[in-house]
Amino acid sequence: MIIIGEKINGSIPSVKKAIAEKDENFIRNLAKLQAEAGVNFIDVCASVEDSKEACTMKWLIELVQEVTDIPLSIDSPNANTCVNVMKYCKRPGLINSVSGEGNKMDMVFPAIANTKWEVIALLCDDTGIPKTMEKRLDVFKNIMEKAQKYNISALRMHIDPLVEMLCAKDDGINIFFNACLKIKEKYKDIHITGAASNVSFNLPVRRLVNQAFVVLAMNAGMDSVIIDPLNKDLMGMIYATEACLGMDENCIEYITAFRNGLFTK
Repeated sequence: MIIIGEKINGSIPSVKKAIAEKDENFIRNLAKLQAEAGVNFIDVCASVEDSKEACTMKWLIELVQEVTDIPLSIDSPNANTCVNVMKYCKRPGLINSVSGEGNKMDMVFPAIANTKWEVIALLCDDTGIPKTMEKRLDVFKNIMEKAQKYNISALRMHIDPLVEMLCAKDDGINIFFNACLKIKEKYKDIHITGAASNVSFNLPVRRLVNQAFVVLAMNAGMDSVIIDPLNKDLMGMIYATEACLGMDENCIEYITAFRNGLFTK
């Protein structure tokens, strides 16, 4: 499983406060903790007003890179910001994200075409979040056609079929799972991702819902996930699920992760 650490995000109150107060040690510490938890990417999202976003992203990127070599996930709804701050990254990472909305793909895909950068692609377009799996797959088809135009391979794509709130849309989970299965049928090497915590908004004991979702989503083909890597229960569940799905020969990764303290008994 590809783990994208979600903790450095200005929409989180403690991070918002750290950004406002320029608390460098707070940001460095969050980066170190996530790196130690075994993430593959560290997401960096400023969540500030447009006029301050680029400089805030630069500040965050530089602080994270002071303490870890883990590749970054550059997270902004503004495709122009994503492209403009790529130059501050010491190594190729992940753009979070493009979609079928507006000209996002036309801005991001040329910028990463001849690089090793990867990209998250959301299955929504100018009409919003499609209400059916079929319409989401139509968006997926358009995204892949555009990616192929720039020779961006499936291996560099992380497709997000969109995780919706369980309590607001009863069939949203099945739409997500079925989309995962259909996408993997067509592109075996493509990555499927999602923000796991979206599923549990407005529900009690959210951690249980998140864990259940991740297990089921992994069984449907999700192999990339945006989570809090400091949640050892969830990390343990991911390692255990990989072992149960036959993705961890002789449970070596599960045993190693336990010995390294990435989850606890």
